[in-house]
Amino acid sequence: MTRLFGALLAVTFVLPVSTRAADLRLGLVGTDTSHVIGFATVFNDASSPDHVPGARIVAAFRGGSPDLPSSRDRIEGFTRQLQDKYGIEIVGSIAELCARVDGVLLTSVDGRVHLAQARDIIKGRKPLFIDKPLASTLDDAREIARLAKAAGVPWFSTSTLRYSVAKMKTADLNGADVWGPGPLEEHHQLDLSWYAIHEAEMLFTLLGPGCEEVTRVESADASVVACRWKDGRIGTMRALRPYSDYGVVLFQKTPKGHTSQTNPVRTSQGELDRELVKFFTSGVPPVSNDETLELMAFLDAAQRSKDAGGRPMRLR
Repeated sequence: MTRLFGALLAVTFVLPVSTRAADLRLGLVGTDTSHVIGFATVFNDASSPDHVPGARIVAAFRGGSPDLPSSRDRIEGFTRQLQDKYGIEIVGSIAELCARVDGVLLTSVDGRVHLAQARDIIKGRKPLFIDKPLASTLDDAREIARLAKAAGVPWFSTSTLRYSVAKMKTADLNGADVWGPGPLEEHHQLDLSWYAIHEAEMLFTLLGPGCEEVTRVESADASVVACRWKDGRIGTMRALRPYSDYGVVLFQKTPKGHTSQTNPVRTSQGELDRELVKFFTSGVPPVSNDETLELMAFLDAAQRSKDAGGRPMRLR
C-alpha cells in the first residue's frame, strides 16, 4: 500500500505489507520512562479497560542517560517489566529494532538524545512518534524535521494535554490563560521543554499557530510567559513548581464585551493512543509538523527572554 502525502512529504512512503492483515508491530526507543509501561498496557494487554486494538509492541531498545537521575534510576525496573509482564524483546541497537517493526515510539525521557535516535530511526525508514519533548533545542527539532522530510518518513510529536483541551476551542476564542506543572531539569537547554511543554501544547491547541512575540517572567515557584499572536490575540502560560494541577481560562469577545470561563483540565491518554494506530496505519500525522516546530520556537523565545532578564523576544 503506497500513499503520496502531497505537500507534507515530497517522497513516497510505503507502509509495510504486514500491516494489511495483522496488528501493527511497534517498537520502543528508550525504556527509561513510565510512558513505556502505559503504551505496553494499552497495546499489549487485551484485558485492560484502556486497551486499543490494532497494534502491539514487540521490541524495545533500552537507551538511557547515565547523567540524568530520572533515566538512570528507573530504566532497569521499566525494562524488566516490559520483558517479564508484556513479553517485549529487548534488542541491542536501533537498527535491529527497525528490522523487527512497522513503526517506532521514541520514548526516551531525555530530549537531548532525540536527534541522534531519530536519525537512526529515519535511516531505518520507519514512521515515528516522538514523545515529549520533541528535542532539547530548537535547532535539534528542526534537524529532525529536515531529516524526516528528506527521507520521506512521517513523524509527529504531541502531548496528551492537546486532546484534553481540543473540544474547548471555539470560533470566538479571543485569548487563553493556561497553567500546569513546571518542574525544571538542569540538562535541558530549553528548560520549559522538560515539563511545561504540556501547557505550551494546551495554548497552541486553543489559539493555533501564529505566535510572534513572548515575554517571560520568573520567580522561585513559577515561570509566566505572556504571548502575542499576529492577529492581536494574547495568551499566557504559567508553569508552577514543584507541581500543580492543569487548568485554562478561555476568553471570548462578544458584541457586549468580553466573557471568560475557567475549566479544570485532565489528561486524556486514550485519544492519543487511538491516534497512534491511525497514524502508523495511514502515515498521516494528526498534528501538523509546522505547528510542532512553531511550538518549539515559542519555547526557544521564552528561554531567550528569560536569559535576557525578561525582555520580549520574537520567534525565530
